[in-house]
Amino acid sequence: MSFAETARMLAGQTALLLGWRPDDYWNATPAELMAILNTMPRPDEDAADSSMLSALMQQFPDAPTGGD
Repeated sequence: MSFAETARMLAGQTALLLGWRPDDYWNATPAELMAILNTMPRPDEDAADSSMLSALMQQFPDAPTGGD
């Protein structure tokens, strides 16, 4: 895939994922784009986080504190 094809594909993905307009994408540096994309949760990580949270909630259920 050429650079131009890859750039067009990434422009479309940033529009869908981030709501960026074309100017937002074309004015961003590759480092800025990577920093933003690296902070987005990945679907497989969400499932793992959710199951860990469920396990913690079962192990440590909320209890009444006595009305302080």
